[in-house]
Amino acid sequence: MRLRAQRRFGGFSLIELLAAAAILGVLATVAVPVLETTMRRQKEQALRTALRDIRHGIDAYKLAADAGRIKVTAADSGYPKTLTDLTAGITDEKNQSGPKLYFLRRIPRDPFADPQLTPIDSWKKRKFDSPPEAPVEGADVFDVYSGSPLKGLNGVPYAEW
Repeated sequence: MRLRAQRRFGGFSLIELLAAAAILGVLATVAVPVLETTMRRQKEQALRTALRDIRHGIDAYKLAADAGRIKVTAADSGYPKTLTDLTAGITDEKNQSGPKLYFLRRIPRDPFADPQLTPIDSWKKRKFDSPPEAPVEGADVFDVYSGSPLKGLNGVPYAEW
């Protein structure tokens, strides 16, 4: 008799299991939107960092060109012709026997772009003489921006960051 009593009180009832499942379901429905927002914030932070790094590299390249350390013709704007120029290494015109000039270690990728694209192809580029409201790619890289059609959590489209 004792064995039956111990087995009967040893487990959970169906109602207790259903109540526990319902509580877990409610917690999951609350956690999923929070997790999605957190993931999006992380991508936005990666976008901000990538844009800052690339734009800093472009500005450093332009300063080096203006200082005469990079060979520029009269027709050139002084900005890099491609993003690869920032990582490939440019001969220093003032110290040709010295080390090459590098402006970035690597090109970061746009976190909102198609993962199949290379980091360089993940960015949209703007040439020097194109207006900011209608950017166009061209003979140089004056600026980069995200090609994502999405808006940020702040309501501003990623392409305008």
